[in-house]
Amino acid sequence: MRIRVTDVLDLLGNGLSAEQVVAELPDLEGEDAQACLQYASRKLNHPVLVAA
Repeated sequence: MRIRVTDVLDLLGNGLSAEQVVAELPDLEGEDAQACLQYASRKLNHPVLVAA
């Protein structure tokens, strides 16, 4: 079963701990919640271009 990164981030964003997320989504492992946070951080970390 596939679990979307956004589903994990929504749970974390609503105040659940990584342990609670794993309990809610038993197909996940603890490292998966951390991987979702790292993925989101990398996707949002983009260069800002300033027009001169």
